[in-house]
Amino acid sequence: MKVLILGGAGMVGRNLAIRLASDGTLGGQPIEALTLFDVVAADVQGSAHMRVSAVTGDISDRATVDRLVADRPDAIFHLAAIVSGEAEADFDKGYRINLDGTRNLFEAIRAQDGYHPRVVYTSSIAVFGAPFPEAIGDEFITAPMTSYGTQKMIGELLLNDYSRRGIFDGIGIRLPTIAVRPGKPNKAASGFFSGIIREPLAGQDAVLPVDDDVRHWVASPASATGFLLHAATMDTAPLGARRCLTMPGLSVTVGEMIAALGEVAGPEAVARIRRQPDPVIRGIVAGWPRNFDAARAAGFGFAADASFQDIIRAHIRDSEAAQ
Repeated sequence: MKVLILGGAGMVGRNLAIRLASDGTLGGQPIEALTLFDVVAADVQGSAHMRVSAVTGDISDRATVDRLVADRPDAIFHLAAIVSGEAEADFDKGYRINLDGTRNLFEAIRAQDGYHPRVVYTSSIAVFGAPFPEAIGDEFITAPMTSYGTQKMIGELLLNDYSRRGIFDGIGIRLPTIAVRPGKPNKAASGFFSGIIREPLAGQDAVLPVDDDVRHWVASPASATGFLLHAATMDTAPLGARRCLTMPGLSVTVGEMIAALGEVAGPEAVARIRRQPDPVIRGIVAGWPRNFDAARAAGFGFAADASFQDIIRAHIRDSEAAQ
């Protein structure tokens, strides 16, 4: 089979690609070709049995997307997006990449006669907006309070409609904030959730722009990879017309995250966190949901982390393995 990852050079996309290259299969079927598309070239090694290709370009360019889809991949992972903070700062860019790019992909598939791939679309918990119940279920109204959330919500509606019409077999997964993200900080407003753990563990200072009582929904990079793989191989028929699911995660406060850091790495790590309020970040985060009831996703076999301490320990193991 052939697999295409849009956003293949990003953290989640690269982790997924490494896992696919290591397994050599998806849903029990051997992968003969894996294509990684992004604005920069992804660096993932193939094997004697799997060809890995890195393609660069702009998802908002329809001709570029047409060429990717012309190869008729059996499974398409759509991870390409402008992150929340950047989408809020650059209105035009956010809609061009997050909305127009998604429509380009869906229309490129529609233009191929007799072609109906599995499409896994990464959405976001940002599709929900306040006022929130104690725990948000999948039936809660999607009323986003940011441009990024609005773009992802429109993508969900398109995914449902194109799937309903049999153009492709789509499933949308609303990812929690992924922590602890390895590497350098990105422009996501949620970046500090990883930064206050990642930087202190590396012996560096970290900036905390919000209060300790801010609560958020998080999952580990390993869980994100697991979500994607399961979404690509599960039976989608029981989903019916509701093709988008909120993924399981952990509802934790910043204070609880810091306490977990102290438990795992000691007070020296906690001392490297500097509290520096940022009104812009605080304003964005204030509109985000904090807790979810992911029973529907759990019923379809999705599972996440047991504790934030486990997430920190997994990050330490991964960092040591990468050295």
